[in-house]
Amino acid sequence: MGFAELLDRVGGLGRFQIIQLIMLCIPIFLMAGHNLLQNFSAAIPDHKCKVNESATLNTSLKDGDGWQTLFSLTDGNGKLDGCFERIQIQQKLVTSNTSWQNATYIDTIPCRNGWEYDRKEFSSTIITEWDLVCSNKHKRQLAQSIYMAGVLAGAIILGGLSDKYGRRAMLIWSYLQMAISGTCTAFSPNYLSYCVFRFLVGMSLSGISLNTTALIVEWVPTKVRTIVGTIAGYCYTAGQLLLAGLAYGIRDWRWLQLAISIPFIIFFFYSWWFPESARWLVLSGNPEKAVKVIKNVAVFNGKKEEAEKITLESLKSDMVKEVACGKETYSIVDLVRTSTLRRISCFVSFVWFSTSFSYYGLAMDLQKFGISIYLVQVIFGSVDIPAKLVSTACMIYIGRRVTQCASLILGGLAVLANIFVPTDLQILRTSLAVFGKGCFASSFSCVFLYTTEMYPTVVRQSGLGLGSTMARMGGIVAPLVKMLGGFYPFLPLAIYGAAPIISGLLVYFLPETVNKPLPDTIEDVELGSKTQAKQKKELVPLESQTNTVPQELKDGHEK
Repeated sequence: MGFAELLDRVGGLGRFQIIQLIMLCIPIFLMAGHNLLQNFSAAIPDHKCKVNESATLNTSLKDGDGWQTLFSLTDGNGKLDGCFERIQIQQKLVTSNTSWQNATYIDTIPCRNGWEYDRKEFSSTIITEWDLVCSNKHKRQLAQSIYMAGVLAGAIILGGLSDKYGRRAMLIWSYLQMAISGTCTAFSPNYLSYCVFRFLVGMSLSGISLNTTALIVEWVPTKVRTIVGTIAGYCYTAGQLLLAGLAYGIRDWRWLQLAISIPFIIFFFYSWWFPESARWLVLSGNPEKAVKVIKNVAVFNGKKEEAEKITLESLKSDMVKEVACGKETYSIVDLVRTSTLRRISCFVSFVWFSTSFSYYGLAMDLQKFGISIYLVQVIFGSVDIPAKLVSTACMIYIGRRVTQCASLILGGLAVLANIFVPTDLQILRTSLAVFGKGCFASSFSCVFLYTTEMYPTVVRQSGLGLGSTMARMGGIVAPLVKMLGGFYPFLPLAIYGAAPIISGLLVYFLPETVNKPLPDTIEDVELGSKTQAKQKKELVPLESQTNTVPQELKDGHEK
């Protein structure tokens, strides 16, 4: 009997598991807020060059509508250019009778006195705080990339430490780090300190995500893992809607940052109630403490009789398989040790990268759609609900490979289609982007399960770690690609659309895993690959035989 059967004996999905699941899922609502926060905290309001109050101009000219005509440039649509101003011959304008519209100008120069911002929609953002516009506009995307780099660093550092010091300890630390670094971000005095604290926020978010998943999965029976995983996923979806509501009510970026950071202080205090994973305790050589923890859980679930039966000897006999697996050592090198695993690792890495790359490419620039940014956030968050349902149904009835391939290719095509849609057709552009984002959400749901089923048990965590790392790399690169829009406006969309299409085609070369047993060893993966290849080869002779037999029978009949 393994640990899964032991969990069933001490209550299965009992009172303890339900309470723990609720307490672990509540912080997930705010994790989406930190991931997508810069849609609002780094929103770019309309801006124009600030008036030089010391200019030798008539008061009536500075206060009247003629100022914009004189000093500010406009584009072909009549919209103000917020980066340049005209240089006029002031003496001529004061003494001449020439109308303001016909005045002549020497040249245009970048704004000399700073910028004036339209504060109707956003009272304050990091853009207005530190003038991250015009020549400094690239710093907006850079800040998001630094945050995603923190997410990657957290996955590597905190994920590794959780295997050494335990899931509970690192989750408690991650909650505390999130509370402190998130609060410090809200009080950042300058752009550099903002980026440093956002990097630390990203690290703590990875620690929370990885250890929350581990505690949920390792404390619930196998038969309900899909259900609790879906619940956690929908908490993240609901968090996107919560962010839209908070941002609509809190228009100052510092207060918004505080609103999604302060609650982690509460999470830090109640996280001390969580027990350590009993499975980790056994595998890390501390079975005595594991016995104590399991007994407490059994009593909490109302299984006192079962609690009394659990001893150190019975636990060791129940978890013989887990202990044996723990004695074997594998590394990330084993992911490329054989030809089949090399192919899986290469293609799966590109699928994770392109999904995250295109997902954040769409989700992190909501202002480009020209409608209410709050409404777009609600729509983008809501589309994940049906997308994940459709993805789940397709994975069950059609298969993982077809679902993964279709979601990537359809999402990429939707992004590419927006290149050819005129900018004035905002409803159509938004609809295509929402459809694409839903496809990438489906891809995320599929690739996690698909990756789990392709890798053998002995390197499954390493395979998921590789995929997670590539996804975070995609999140880092996605904001940087937006900078290419300054050279060719269509280029970011072309890249965001091409990457998932290419990875979708590569999925064709991956094995189908629906209704197939999980491989336990690397040899199982290689054997399964050879079996599928043999079955494909045998199809050709069968078809030939099917075509020739009727002819032979026909000839014999004629004779």
